[in-house]
Amino acid sequence: MATVNENYLSLQGSYLFSTIAKKVREYEETHPDANIIRLGIGDVTKPLVPAVIDALHKAVDEMSSALTFHGYAPDLGYDFLRSKIAENDFKARGIDISSDEIFVSDGAKSDTSNIQEIFAADSKVAVCDPVYPVYVDSNVMAGRAGEFDSDLMAYKRLIYMPCTKENDFVPELPKETPDLIYLCFPNNPTGMAITKERLQGFVDYALKHNAVILYDSAYEAYISDPSLPHSIYECAGAKECAIEFRSFSKNAGFTGLRLGFTVVPKDLKLSGTSLHSLWARRHGTKFNGAPYIVQRAGEAVYSPEGKEQVKKQVLDYLKNASFLKAGLEKAGFTVFGGENSPYIWLKTPNDMTSWDFFDLLLSKVNIVGTPGSGFGRSGEGYFRLTAFNTFENSALAIERIKAASLL
Repeated sequence: MATVNENYLSLQGSYLFSTIAKKVREYEETHPDANIIRLGIGDVTKPLVPAVIDALHKAVDEMSSALTFHGYAPDLGYDFLRSKIAENDFKARGIDISSDEIFVSDGAKSDTSNIQEIFAADSKVAVCDPVYPVYVDSNVMAGRAGEFDSDLMAYKRLIYMPCTKENDFVPELPKETPDLIYLCFPNNPTGMAITKERLQGFVDYALKHNAVILYDSAYEAYISDPSLPHSIYECAGAKECAIEFRSFSKNAGFTGLRLGFTVVPKDLKLSGTSLHSLWARRHGTKFNGAPYIVQRAGEAVYSPEGKEQVKKQVLDYLKNASFLKAGLEKAGFTVFGGENSPYIWLKTPNDMTSWDFFDLLLSKVNIVGTPGSGFGRSGEGYFRLTAFNTFENSALAIERIKAASLL
C-alpha cells in the first residue's frame, strides 16, 4: 500500500508567499477598484537590459538552424558561462575559484533546498531566525527538523540563531554545534549585511567543528560598502568548509528566465569524501541543465555593456530602498536594512503583530508587504518591504503611509 512522506505533514500551513497571494486575491475580489502597490514578494519590475535581450534574440535565431541548434545542455553548465562567472565574480576579486567548481542551475532557491540531499539524514541544521523559509521547509521535508512546537513557534530539532536588534540582526555563533549552517548575506529578510570579521568567525567555527556553511549570496550585487565581503571565499579557509549560492534573479532581473549557480570547491571534503563529486552526481542525475538560450543571456550579463546596464538597474533599486527607508523614518517608523540590500525591515507600530500590520497596510493604504513572523519567531513584530517596484510606486507608497497616520 502506498503511503505519504509523513515529513510533509510537519510543514506549517502553505508556503508564506502563497498565503500572501491568497489574501491579496481575496481582498481584490471585494475591492475591485483598489490600486494595490506590491512591495511584498521580492520580484523585480524592470525589464531585461538590452545586452541580455540581444543575446536572447541571437540564441533564439541559432535554435532555428540545424548548424547552430542546441539540444540538452551540459548538466553542469556550458563552459562559456562557467568561465565568465569564475573570471568576473571570483578571480576579479582575488578569489581562486575555477570554472569547474561552478554548477549552473535554474536559481538559488532550487539549489539551497536541494543541497541538503548530499548530507546525512540525521545532520543537525542551524538557521538564522528570521530565515528564508526554503532553508527550513526543505529540511522539514527531509525529516531533519522534527516536530513543530506551536508554543515556541519552532521545530524541535533545528538550531535557531536569533537575529535581533540587540545583535544588529547578525547571529552569534551557535552554542549547540550543528553540522550544517545556513547563512544569507546581505540578509533576506532583514536587509542587513555582515562584516568580513564576523563572517570569518563563522568560517573559523565551521573549520573547528567540521561543519559546512551553506552561504546564500544572492544579493551581493547590492553591497555598496567596499569593506563588506561579496563572497564567503574572501575569508581564509572558506573553500574547505563552505558552499556558496548565487542567482541572476535580483542582480540582472532573471526572475522570469531562471538562472543561478552554486560553487562547491574541490577542497571541501567530509571524512575524505569530496562534496564536489557528490553534488556533481546529484546535479547530473536530477537536473537536465539550464536552457542554452538562458545561459547565453547569463553570459551577456558579463559583457562590458551588460555590466553597465545591470549595474544601473541595481542602483535604481537601491535608490528605491534608500527612499523607502528615509520616508518611513520620517513617518516615525523604526527601520533597518535598505543600504546594502533591496529589503527594508521595519518594526511594526504599537506592538502590532506582523499579520495584523499586514492587514492594516492592505486595507488602509492598499500596500502589500511581508509579515516578519512568516520568516520565524524572531520576525514577529517586524515587517519586510522590498525596493523592487518602480520609484513612482515607492514614492506613492510613502505618501499613502504618511497620509494615513499609521502610528
